[in-house]
Amino acid sequence: MVKSILAKKIMQLGNGEVVKTKSKEVIFKLSCYRNNPIVEPRDLDLMWREQNKLNIGSVFNPGTEIYRNSIILLPRCHKGYKRSTYFDEKLGIKRYCLENYISEIWPLHSNDGIAFKRLKSTVIRGDGTDHKDFIYGIEDVRIIKYNQKYLLIGCGKVKPPFRGGNADRIVVYSTDDFIDIIYHGMVDVFDSRNVIPFFIGKKTYLLLRLHPHMHLALLECGLEQLLHPARHKEKWQKLYVQRNKSLLFRAGELAHEKEKIGPSTQLINTSQGFLMLYHAVGEISINITREYGVKRKIERGYSICAALLDSEDPHKVIARTRSPIYIPSAPYELHGNKRFPIDVPCVIFPVGAIAVNEKLLIYCGAGDKYITLLSCSLNNLVDYLLNYCKT
Repeated sequence: MVKSILAKKIMQLGNGEVVKTKSKEVIFKLSCYRNNPIVEPRDLDLMWREQNKLNIGSVFNPGTEIYRNSIILLPRCHKGYKRSTYFDEKLGIKRYCLENYISEIWPLHSNDGIAFKRLKSTVIRGDGTDHKDFIYGIEDVRIIKYNQKYLLIGCGKVKPPFRGGNADRIVVYSTDDFIDIIYHGMVDVFDSRNVIPFFIGKKTYLLLRLHPHMHLALLECGLEQLLHPARHKEKWQKLYVQRNKSLLFRAGELAHEKEKIGPSTQLINTSQGFLMLYHAVGEISINITREYGVKRKIERGYSICAALLDSEDPHKVIARTRSPIYIPSAPYELHGNKRFPIDVPCVIFPVGAIAVNEKLLIYCGAGDKYITLLSCSLNNLVDYLLNYCKT
């Protein structure tokens, strides 16, 4: 049970809604907290002056879990960088990028799930201070509860961000209290990010993106393969070589998923199976955008999608959305404005999700700048998947 202050706040959050579009498609829309963003760079003093101009940094993409009746976030934070653009030859478009930054993870905590502050002064660094496995930052840490411990699974950068491919590595930490944090090592044999471990009995499974598709692999050596990655290098290599056998969802089959897809938050165990939230990048049609008050289609945008996996054999997909359950629509998610400048447009990126009293809370990065909160009734979303999205 959670404290009454948290339970009271959660009761006030939206339950999501089922909507029939003008083209008669039935979609689900997550509820957006009315006072989003809930964490901004200014809240953490992520600002700096350069040539008499005040620059605002970023805090986004937070892993999430409940710890001792409070909610913990593990967002990536950085400042002192430069916003720039480059031409993506593969996509044939101009894209935004950030130069000269090395991100850190700053644990935050909250008693009500809305107002967050730093947890002491704890920092997870990936700048070479603690080890030399990766030295260009750590990003997008997921929190996976396992017995009385918490696994922290992130992306370690072995090359400067936005400077080419093959820069992302799976990195593993653990903690009992989010203050004393143990580093376990890096999977150094292939490029990957957005990794979600989960457990069925004594088996350890891994959801991961091997660009551009989503994969589901069974770890031969179980949890030990994660806690001691260097000892199991051959097993990791085998997983990558045999990746065609672990393909779960293929990118490109739906317009909003045409560029890439990947797992987003820890799985939520329900009576109907594992609820999996995942992100997609692609084109979002006007049929969807106008339901969010956006007048044009989004040429390239991130969106949130969902699926139900069988709780005994997760390779069995019970249901999967054909349209997003949330898209960028507010200024801090789309293109920004004077009040909410953004770093990367058309981004909503869920990293942590928790279920409390049958309410699903999803903590997201928005515009690569802010933390936002989305919500729904867990039962409402599962019912929608079963009624409209069965495979």
